[in-house]
Amino acid sequence: MNTPQISSGTATRLGAHHDGNGVNFAVFSENASAIELCLFSPDGKTETARIKLPERTGPVWHGYVEGLAIGSLYGYRVHGSYAPEQGHRFNPNKLLVDPYTRELHGQFENHPATLGYDEGSAREDISFDEADSAPYVPKSVISDPALFQAAKPGNRKQPSKDLIYEAHVKGLTQSNPDVPEALRGTYEGLASDAVIEHLQSLGVGAIELLPVHSFIDDAFLLDRGLTNYWGYNSIGFFAVEARYFGPNGLTGFRKMVERFHEAGIEVILDVVYNHTAEGDQRGPTLSFRGLDNASYYRLNAGQPRYYANDTGCGNTLNVAHPYVLRMVLDSLRFWVECMGVDGFRFDLATTLGREAHGFDPWGGFFDALRQDPVLSGARMIAEPWDIGPGGYQLGGFPHEFLEWNDAYRDTARRYWRGDAHSAQELGARLLGSADKFDRAGRRSSSSVNFLASHDGFTLADTTRYEKRHNQANTENNRDGHHTNYSDNCGEEGDSDDPEIRAKRSRRQRNMLATLFMSQGTPMLLAGDEFGNSQDGNNNAYCQDNKIGWLNWDQADLDLQAFVAALSAFRQAHPCLRQTRFLHGAKRASDGLLDVEWTDFDGGPLGWRDPGLSNFCLTVRCSAEAPEYEPDHDLVFIAFNRTDEQLSVNLPKPPNGQHWVRGIDTDTAVQNAYPRPESDTAVIAPQSVVAFVVISDGATHEPD
Repeated sequence: MNTPQISSGTATRLGAHHDGNGVNFAVFSENASAIELCLFSPDGKTETARIKLPERTGPVWHGYVEGLAIGSLYGYRVHGSYAPEQGHRFNPNKLLVDPYTRELHGQFENHPATLGYDEGSAREDISFDEADSAPYVPKSVISDPALFQAAKPGNRKQPSKDLIYEAHVKGLTQSNPDVPEALRGTYEGLASDAVIEHLQSLGVGAIELLPVHSFIDDAFLLDRGLTNYWGYNSIGFFAVEARYFGPNGLTGFRKMVERFHEAGIEVILDVVYNHTAEGDQRGPTLSFRGLDNASYYRLNAGQPRYYANDTGCGNTLNVAHPYVLRMVLDSLRFWVECMGVDGFRFDLATTLGREAHGFDPWGGFFDALRQDPVLSGARMIAEPWDIGPGGYQLGGFPHEFLEWNDAYRDTARRYWRGDAHSAQELGARLLGSADKFDRAGRRSSSSVNFLASHDGFTLADTTRYEKRHNQANTENNRDGHHTNYSDNCGEEGDSDDPEIRAKRSRRQRNMLATLFMSQGTPMLLAGDEFGNSQDGNNNAYCQDNKIGWLNWDQADLDLQAFVAALSAFRQAHPCLRQTRFLHGAKRASDGLLDVEWTDFDGGPLGWRDPGLSNFCLTVRCSAEAPEYEPDHDLVFIAFNRTDEQLSVNLPKPPNGQHWVRGIDTDTAVQNAYPRPESDTAVIAPQSVVAFVVISDGATHEPD
């Protein structure tokens, strides 16, 4: 091998950084005895040099190689004790990805050589494997610093809408006929004119992307001819996933973010800092495990051979360790400062808040994040659970976080399915789930309300299937949620019965209207706006095909127009998207209550009735709103879950005004010129109607 000269370098900046003359390498390992830098040929197939990092400053090993070019490929081999029963799994035969690499060359291959142990040994992972893994793992890349100059938000328009749209880069675009064929499945395709125009028509304020950190396909999926479609299997927290690269390669991601910003749409990334792709003790040695297993991962107390598995994914990243925490924070800052993103949705966020004594909202991760001058201004959303002890923490996060509210999803489904006692709980969900979030100055926008997400049935499938149909996942239909609160409306799966089809469409409209009429932050799963189905698969994480992609050719355009109307209605009525919780307090401006619950006759609501199906909700601006906020907005909403047509007594409108229908789920097509209502109004069976007031002199009729 031709061995370049190496000097001490510096430990101050982790990763590999080119300064115009050479590259400084710095990598963390608290328990290693030596670390070797391995250089590779441009194709990544031949190891051309192996150089021992000459310096160690605390737990950081470092060195500087002069003359090394941008684009060079490298990896690490780490020496130390191979003692799994003590938590150490060092094996220099395994080439390791730099945790801080910003680019990867090549693909992970499912090969026994990637395992640190001999797969065929009776001693299993206690054994030691001497096979070289380099041919089967991706190589880290010396990146061009020019690719990662600070993002410039100069043309960015601040979003004025609160609707979040959860989407998969490939799934949203792969079958979209309006996206140029060469751009489908890419970052450029995601920011194409067709997609942006679609999002703007829906009033989307932020697009939330499923993971785009570099990830690998699980070995057990590859063995079954499947892939990790969703991407919750990260191996590179600084590297953009290359499988979505288009004609502009890496720069396509930044161009995508810039285009969204120009359109007034934020970009939020779903990030997975709770576990890595290395899995449990039987998984491959690709990076963190070989660098310092005992530091990067939480190991079982008294049995460090095994991993704490609060994530259900085999391992749990040890964010309580200062250098692991530093890596996560450095990664987050990189995506904000260099790639221009606006915020993050933290997968299994409870895991990130775990300290030795359990989940702690004042733990190290949250403290570090909230005081960071860059990250404290980013938008943060928590998935407030994991599978560990005390893992369900809905409402338990610091006020800076919004939280996915699965209680909202389940309650909305249960109410429209007809479950007993569900109307009472829906009342709390409609007002921003104050029972979960109204504490310590939190806002009602803390509750991210959704009817469906990537994980579970789509909205359409909640009206088409009683049970999951995950046979394509090759796990004998055992995977996925057991409890979906779904209702097939009379027939499992597709139906030619016009009554069943009409009932399903109405159910979807009712649920969508409920979502857009609720206080909190609404989130829409991509495709739910036009009735996208996954054929009953409620766990399509491995379906990179027509099951997982949006079915644009089957889009219900009437439903799509209805969602656009709902979004516009919500945007037009600030009383539906307040930041303060409503508790029925009397307003100083007019003596009226900021929220009132009544029955269809206008009397008190019988909350104790377990079969309560119909109720009315009057929403005004909060009694706690300051004088500088306008408080004139008013919406009256009637919910009729019965199969009967009912009459509702409308409240007395303000002087000089009258009621009109703003939204009526009885039909997908909304009347642009609604007629004034009398003292009573007819509410169709199984429907929601939102009434608004207009001036007596105003007319909605065209000239």
